[in-house]
Amino acid sequence: MPHVTVNGLKLYYEETGEGTALLFIHEFAGDHRSWEAQLRFFGRRYRAITMAARGYPPSDVPESPESYSQDIAVADVVGLMDGLSIDRAHICGLSMGGYATLHFGLTHPGRALSLTIAGCGYGSGGQREQFHQEVDAAAARMLDEGMAKVAETYTLGPARVQFVNKDPRGWAQFRDQFAEHSGVGSANTFRGIQKQRPSVYDLGPRMEKLDVPTLILTGDEDEPCLEPGLFMKRKIPGAGLEVFPNSGHTINLEEPDRFNRSLLDFLTAVDAGRWPRRDARSLAGIL
Repeated sequence: MPHVTVNGLKLYYEETGEGTALLFIHEFAGDHRSWEAQLRFFGRRYRAITMAARGYPPSDVPESPESYSQDIAVADVVGLMDGLSIDRAHICGLSMGGYATLHFGLTHPGRALSLTIAGCGYGSGGQREQFHQEVDAAAARMLDEGMAKVAETYTLGPARVQFVNKDPRGWAQFRDQFAEHSGVGSANTFRGIQKQRPSVYDLGPRMEKLDVPTLILTGDEDEPCLEPGLFMKRKIPGAGLEVFPNSGHTINLEEPDRFNRSLLDFLTAVDAGRWPRRDARSLAGIL
């Protein structure tokens, strides 16, 4: 299996196509397989790559929660790029992967040709303590009950039922793949990354200085991510926002054709040097 070694850990990846690198970073409930529709589409135009994050087989699964954090997740992306001799790439992530994409842009802007941040912002609202309690409870279930049991309910959350309503067959595959995940890796990811990562709202001053073309995508029924998406749009000078109608959290799976077209239009504009950059100072009087 293809892999790169980052800080002593093996990270699995898949790639197809040639040309400019386009890296996809998966969400918590997904894995590298979640981007299959994107790899098939973009592999015709780009060197399309996806990876399984640490804790997600066939990547290594560290047993220590301290081996998981937002900074480490970003370092893994950098390590993958270094291992594949990629200097700069378009970066696209969903949810947990969207957070990694945002933080990648904030810490390594010179290595990002563009950022696509989808379904990002869960846990950023005012009920942070409640969010942390929910994370701990879910992590305990993953260890005590097993991933197959957790998958039965987690994949039917308020921002995920849209997927099963639209595409029962696709949703069933998503649920079954989630059930195959490592309980240890998933619980450690929840406790080390989701619970510890900062709120999107805490990153405003840093986002105002982010000079990388950015596309923000969210579903209109993905309530925890709507306001954070608008916040990012307002703060990032080069950001555009698109909201998918009647859509939940997993928009690359729910609406693959629309997702691919939106991303392609964005990348085409960026590659042509035609993606507009809005000066953040011009918004000072209206925000």
